[in-house]
Amino acid sequence: MSSAPQFISPDLPPSLQIIQRGVEPYQVSFDAMRAFTDSRCSDTPDQLWIVEHPPVFTLGLGADPGHVLAPHAIPVIQTDRGGEVTYHGPGQVVIYLLLDLRRRGPGARLFVREFVHSIEQAVIDTLAAYNLAGERKAGAPGIYVADGAWQGAKIAALGLKVRASGCTYHGVSLNVGMDLEPFSWINPCGYEGLATVDMKTLGVDIALSEMQLALAHKLIDRFN
Repeated sequence: MSSAPQFISPDLPPSLQIIQRGVEPYQVSFDAMRAFTDSRCSDTPDQLWIVEHPPVFTLGLGADPGHVLAPHAIPVIQTDRGGEVTYHGPGQVVIYLLLDLRRRGPGARLFVREFVHSIEQAVIDTLAAYNLAGERKAGAPGIYVADGAWQGAKIAALGLKVRASGCTYHGVSLNVGMDLEPFSWINPCGYEGLATVDMKTLGVDIALSEMQLALAHKLIDRFN
């Protein structure tokens, strides 16, 4: 279970906060994201939530439950994000982006496609800092290994909710040092046989806490 959320962004402007929520069950985070978004107003600070989840499979709004092949004892939770089925578990960086897109971009608005592109670029930049090459694939949100023996394997996933108000929640996950077996119990993101990988398998053995902050700060570079 999580402890009390920790604010870890004293050097940021008051309009943007990083909050470390620790290890937290997915349903708790999901309910809290929706409650935060329901209650926010025009001057509510944007927040990035850093969290690590116990094992869970989550389904996007358009997900086919048949892509959950064998859940074993892992819970399967329906969400309101976009996308298909994915897995969250220990050793994975998860950052939720609770932003008001109207505050950013031309005309104080950041379009959804630009928003997704910026998140993906933050992941690519984070991986590059550890000499790992990541790339996009057309029509398949997320980041994939660009070269080497694991070329084409998925290392990061995106799933977002953008309300009509322009406020967002859900976010991005990056595989750092995980038990990858549960990915074989689903068709990740709806793709049969899609390989998934983590940074440790690619030769980067690093503390999860370091990667949480590294990705958070790359995201801040994109949205601050």
